[in-house]
Amino acid sequence: MPKQATILGYLGLIPFLILMLHEVLELSLLNSVHVSMAFVQYSAIILSFFGGIHWYQAITEPRHCHQLYVAMLPSIIGWFALLIFDIKITLFVLSVSYLLILMYDKYYLSLPKELVINYTKMRLILTSVVIFTHMIMIIKN
Repeated sequence: MPKQATILGYLGLIPFLILMLHEVLELSLLNSVHVSMAFVQYSAIILSFFGGIHWYQAITEPRHCHQLYVAMLPSIIGWFALLIFDIKITLFVLSVSYLLILMYDKYYLSLPKELVINYTKMRLILTSVVIFTHMIMIIKN
């Protein structure tokens, strides 16, 4: 896996961590409502990103008839989550979605052998941190 992909993947955690820390440390740099909204908006955008790899694979190497449809789900779920008015439910829906797309990746994503170990390890770490930050945000809201 390209080193840049790994670096960018981990850098993507920064907004989750900064916004979560803002809530945990009860900083007054931003209004708490704005922090929570920024968090769920960023989360929805990142969640939608995970459908892209399935979209590409379903078009270039179709193996599963459902993969193209599943590729659209992270975007739809992310958008729908933004419409939910209860922030705790929104955070819960997003965090469960991250877990489900990770499980789907494990069983249906077909990667070259040289990528499988690194990609899977990175995704497990990233998803764990993202779900952790969501749980903290649920507790703080």
